[in-house]
Amino acid sequence: MASTSRVLYTGSFRHNLDDKGRLTIPSAWRSSHEESDQFLATPNPDGYISVLPPSEVAKLVEKIAAVPMADAEAQAQIANFFAQSQSFAFDKQGRIGLDEGLLGHAGITKEAVLGGSLTKFNIFSPERWELLRKQPGAANPAGFLSRYQI
Repeated sequence: MASTSRVLYTGSFRHNLDDKGRLTIPSAWRSSHEESDQFLATPNPDGYISVLPPSEVAKLVEKIAAVPMADAEAQAQIANFFAQSQSFAFDKQGRIGLDEGLLGHAGITKEAVLGGSLTKFNIFSPERWELLRKQPGAANPAGFLSRYQI
């Protein structure tokens, strides 16, 4: 069973994929997870990979379970979403192997940037990461805090 302490996914990390295409996840992000905990990697429409940890996967499972089977449009969207997603657990060295579809979607070949997003994390190509960092307002964390009244 996973620890009840909640991991905060903060910071950014650059890692190379190994010869087998595996990516090391920062130890701080793995610290309170069991080796068997299931994460979900999904293609983000903005060209990177979003990774949901087990606590967020559980919330998603509840929401998906509530969608009526008779809602054909929603069921088709769910099927399409999960056909493009990948569940995984870390190996003993804290690595994950993402499939070619996800890596291709994100434009990741050899190097990746892992960026924290508090309750989840994202995996970017270095080029996509730099574009994100150059977006208006990205250099002003105080603006974010005031916008959301934090």
